Amino acid sequence: MPQSPPPGLETLLQHPDVLEATANINPELRERMQYAPPRCEVFAFACTTLRPAEEYYFEVDAEARRRLPRIIDNKVQVLAAAPSPDPSFEACYHKKRNVGIVFSGGPAPGGHNVIAGLFDAVREANPESRVFGFLMGPDGIVENEAVELSAELVDAYRNLGGFSMIRTGRTKIDSQEKVALSRETCRQLRLDALVVVGGDDSNTNAAFLAEAMHADGIQVIGVPKTIDGDIQVRDAGGRSLCAMSFGFHSAARSFANAVSNLCTDSSSDVKYWHICKVMGRVASHLALEVALQTHANITLIGEDLADYVDRSRLEKVRGSGETDYTAYGMTLRHLSRVICDGIVRRAAAGKNYGVAVIPEGVLEFINEIQVFIIKLNTIIGDYNTTHDTDFHLDFPVLEDKLEYLRRLARRARENEAFSVWNTRDDDLFNDIPAFFQEGLLMERDSHGNFQFSQVDTEKVVLGLVKDYLKILKEKGVYKLGLERSWYRKTLQRAGLDPDGYGPVLFRNFDDDGLLLVREAIISQKTLRQELTRAGLLAEDAPLPAALLKVYEKSDPKFKTQVHFYGYDGRGNDPTRFDCIYTYNLGLTVFSLIANGATGQMAAIRNLELDFNRWEPIGIPIAPLMHLEERKGRLTLVLEKSVVDLQNPAFLVVKACREKWLAATPGPDNYRRPGPIRFAGKSEENRPITLVLNAIDPRPD
Repeated sequence: MPQSPPPGLETLLQHPDVLEATANINPELRERMQYAPPRCEVFAFACTTLRPAEEYYFEVDAEARRRLPRIIDNKVQVLAAAPSPDPSFEACYHKKRNVGIVFSGGPAPGGHNVIAGLFDAVREANPESRVFGFLMGPDGIVENEAVELSAELVDAYRNLGGFSMIRTGRTKIDSQEKVALSRETCRQLRLDALVVVGGDDSNTNAAFLAEAMHADGIQVIGVPKTIDGDIQVRDAGGRSLCAMSFGFHSAARSFANAVSNLCTDSSSDVKYWHICKVMGRVASHLALEVALQTHANITLIGEDLADYVDRSRLEKVRGSGETDYTAYGMTLRHLSRVICDGIVRRAAAGKNYGVAVIPEGVLEFINEIQVFIIKLNTIIGDYNTTHDTDFHLDFPVLEDKLEYLRRLARRARENEAFSVWNTRDDDLFNDIPAFFQEGLLMERDSHGNFQFSQVDTEKVVLGLVKDYLKILKEKGVYKLGLERSWYRKTLQRAGLDPDGYGPVLFRNFDDDGLLLVREAIISQKTLRQELTRAGLLAEDAPLPAALLKVYEKSDPKFKTQVHFYGYDGRGNDPTRFDCIYTYNLGLTVFSLIANGATGQMAAIRNLELDFNRWEPIGIPIAPLMHLEERKGRLTLVLEKSVVDLQNPAFLVVKACREKWLAATPGPDNYRRPGPIRFAGKSEENRPITLVLNAIDPRPD
């Protein structure tokens, strides 16, 4: 039977304090939503014009020119004020328009402010103009699912994270049928312009839509969005046009705050290594920014690993006239050694804990992994062709596949002309954890490509690290440094002479610093042997509990906690930087539309400088495109931007690695970035990466 509510419940629920405590909108959120981002100086005028920036130039791909002839010759356009516009220009600028906007791909903090900036500019130019939001991403365009945006709806999402207002999707408008349906949707809504907010693939779609809709008189404008930070535009002369896509700063700050909390936890609990994987499959920009924000003990930068050269290998063949090409690019084995070196050195300094940051796509930068993928693709493809069957059906379990590879390696030893899979390949492959071997030998996708997204990066790296730490422990290298005062107290309480046992137990008893147990002592058995040999313990006597305690304390236990930072950061509320950036991107979009532009990407130049030096611009998309292999075929796409190893931001991180590893007794060098705040003068006004990259490192 339903129970009646307790007396007074309705009165309780209507109490002002209860209503305030259970409201969806708290005071801080209310302040955030009411915030009005400042506008770039050019937007103080009722009209803007576009000035072609002839100084910028691009190397145009022949295929891009062939397929995008109507927009390929677009120039970089700089927004300029029009304080006294011609009446006909002013009338055209303020005419009634219908504009559609779509989110494409994963969410990025700040997207709602792109809509807010566009909506405000459209309505200010002409209150009768209409803005439509396509629902669920590009599917909304193809299927004509749209909602007209109202001031009430837009106001409910100002300065908030996510793409919840109209939601998003990953469909690509990449076929003639989808393009035709999209054109029909735009005609039915009588759109003057379509705005595509997305990453490199989405802006590629925007370029093709601009080309396809050119004859319809429908303008298409792209907006650069990705938390990975891999949309960074430079011209052929290396001059920066777009230093960072929106959402990067907010996601990086969100990740950094969480990683910083783990730094605090690890240095408090002193028993865990926290392994933090952050988004960034193709580029390591987020890992680099998190390193600058937190000073984590170890940070891997994929681009740096790819640039690694093993000088010792080159030295071995010096004078022979040969080149050992395997010396170029870091191997998985060497990567595990680099990480282990940091772990062992911190343990020797008494720090059996730490924080490591790795980018999601770090394995894609390991040369041997790429070689394995190419070779295994060849082996599997050749097998299927030669035997007219399926490799995975003939070798259903991992051991069967490995045995086939071993046979190929034996064949290579017998016939030097056979080089697709040699003994070194087999040895390196056997170093890889079994689950990763299975992953590399999994069935390819419908285009014959390796499905990298299905591999757990951190498991691969940790598996190798744990294996090598075990070897180092057996060699007596991996030891935990002990405080001398603790050692003395422990033995004195047991009635034992610390100075008598010290030289036998420790390799550095006569030096300063933490005590390190001798390399020969790797078990209770070897401890007993050393004590017996020194005449400090009778052969049949039990080990003194105090000495056993010293040994056990010196034996480090490598305990890990694994974390992945991705979806939480991309759903974060935007930083003030991203709020201002995206709102001005929205204003820029309208200025481009009002001036008749199409096939352009809205951007802000000088993001790395103070706000008063920001310059809204339009960047031509078509000249940025080039042929790249995607899903087994050459496709026109925007090139992703990776970490430049010559930029100041990376050089600073590289120079600080030893300091941040902190493999010496004493405090760590962790930095506390704090949570994203929206109020207060201390809030960070742009990514540290941008701050550093704005510095000219050359001496005056």
